[in-house]
Amino acid sequence: MNIQPKQAEFIQKQLNTGKFDSPEQVIDAAFKVLENLKDDYWQWVDETRQKIDVAIQELDNGGGLDGETAINDLLAKFAMAQQK
Repeated sequence: MNIQPKQAEFIQKQLNTGKFDSPEQVIDAAFKVLENLKDDYWQWVDETRQKIDVAIQELDNGGGLDGETAINDLLAKFAMAQQK
């Protein structure tokens, strides 16, 4: 595997902070962060899908707002927020 100059520069900056003792520690930490981001992303996707399913069910059951009402509600909330 080849390390690109920007990657080597990043690793060196991390080493210069004193938080890491070796390039391997920097790379291990980077992989852990990447793995957490991936896990967080898929959790967000699952939660969003569930919210969409609930919203579709509510719409099918006659719930929800028409577009004009929803926009007017949002505009009112923005106006109130600007007044604070």
